Amino acid sequence: MERGESAKKNFYTGLNCAQSVFMAFCDLTGLDRATALKISAPLGGGVGRMREVCGCISASAMVIGLLFYDAEHPTTEEKRALYALEQEFAARFKARFGSIVCRELLSGVTEDDSPVAEERTEAYYKKRPCPEFCAEAADMLADFLKEKGKL
Repeated sequence: MERGESAKKNFYTGLNCAQSVFMAFCDLTGLDRATALKISAPLGGGVGRMREVCGCISASAMVIGLLFYDAEHPTTEEKRALYALEQEFAARFKARFGSIVCRELLSGVTEDDSPVAEERTEAYYKKRPCPEFCAEAADMLADFLKEKGKL
């Protein structure tokens, strides 16, 4: 299954945006399902439904960090290289969707930033673009990783 389709399917099973994208790359990150779900859970809805940075971007940044950052030898240069990769990916997402900020991406869809997640119903899925963002972000990340020699 393509990573984008996997991420979209994950969202339709009730996972949040960050979890949906992050889970599509578990085979590369080496994290077990439970750990991956726990780590990415707070990042949904633009971090805890605060509608800040889109969870698709947060998840992608975590995948990039897990694959590119040398935690055994952290240096300023290592951080610089990692941040450059994250910024490059975020710029691609922004070029495609106009923003990396959840509330801007969902403009006109919802203004609710309460901590209470909306119930997943057919109407919920019809009104929001999140499944498509998940699919596109995961496919974009897969392409990015291919370009960078990690996939």
